[in-house]
Amino acid sequence: MPRIQSKSKRVAAGSGKRPATEKVTPTRQSKRVKATLTKSPYFEPESDEDAVNQDIESSDYEEAAAKSQSSESEAGEQTSDDATPRKTAILKGRSSKRTPLSKKKQTKGSEVWETGAKLAPGTQVVIKKPKARDEGDTPYTDDTIHPNTMHFLRDLAANNDRKWLKMHDPDYRVALKDFNTFLESLTERICEVDDTIPELPVKDITFRIYRDVRFSKDQTPYKTHFSAAWSRTGRKGPYAAYYVQVKPDGGSFVGGGLWCPEAQALSALRHDIDQKPHRLKAVLRNARIRKDFLGGIADDERMAVRSFTNLSENKSTALKKHPKGYDKEHVDIELLRLKNFTLGTKLSDEDIVGAGGLERITELVASMVPFIRYLNSVVMPDDEDEESTGSSDSGSADERADENSEGSAA
Repeated sequence: MPRIQSKSKRVAAGSGKRPATEKVTPTRQSKRVKATLTKSPYFEPESDEDAVNQDIESSDYEEAAAKSQSSESEAGEQTSDDATPRKTAILKGRSSKRTPLSKKKQTKGSEVWETGAKLAPGTQVVIKKPKARDEGDTPYTDDTIHPNTMHFLRDLAANNDRKWLKMHDPDYRVALKDFNTFLESLTERICEVDDTIPELPVKDITFRIYRDVRFSKDQTPYKTHFSAAWSRTGRKGPYAAYYVQVKPDGGSFVGGGLWCPEAQALSALRHDIDQKPHRLKAVLRNARIRKDFLGGIADDERMAVRSFTNLSENKSTALKKHPKGYDKEHVDIELLRLKNFTLGTKLSDEDIVGAGGLERITELVASMVPFIRYLNSVVMPDDEDEESTGSSDSGSADERADENSEGSAA
């Protein structure tokens, strides 16, 4: 109890007020000045005038800090003599390392950071939006492939990276639109030369540019070409299809057929070759097929079969031995070993780009119509195909029977 009384006496002997050390007004005022008049160490004054202005603002800041300290003493704050100089020194050190926010507007249009630098809070960075490549002297049209599309694919092959494509997204969008509008014109032509192909929307015939890298050693994320396929069900389904690929530097390709068909479809093809080999051989001897896809060979059955089986798309996946259920000495063993049944040819950039591209591709597709229809008649036959096949088979069987009877009679 005596100690409590002595404490009350000490308080009464003072100013009669409690110490005002918890007041927040001076502290808030000093923080506002500090946030406005600071300088970042990552920026340099743009001119001598800026440096002088920064020195003036630093002195202004010191005066503001001194006024803040005097106001605190007038309000009755009991601050020690050594605390005020130290606080001022700390604030003075910070004031020489930051740039006022008003000065940041002067850096517009210039480099605002260096490699590894940290931007001050509130700094605005303006990045110019990428623009697509100018079309030049060649306008974009719906029935042609523009040269810029080839330029983009060539650049993509050299920079096959997600960050690069994101920065060149305008070029990608323009090139994709150019290819899609070309496909719309090409679809009309294909439907004219093969009436079994329906006129499907572009999204049902085009392949995505993104690669499936889950089981691939090549981890590049994008294909370096645009491609599409036409069949009775679009790019997917069990039917044989026409295929078009646009790729720069001679990588464009036009072909068609069945690529890696299902086991049931492959079995049906082998059975047809075993029982009626003349059907496929007659197609391979077609004059336009021999000219456009088999190197212009003569009208010879063996040469046509050999050229067809030696095509790289067919030979690369063919069986090394005879398939199960067939004799290794079968007369048509070369055809029976096949797992792909395709035709195709490469085109130069001059054949694809420009006004002649649509006509050239249409000609090649028209040459493949007998081949595509034969494959579909085997793997996905219509009723009329089965009837026509049955009648031709019975006629050929009767003819062979007559020849055998004549031979035996002789």
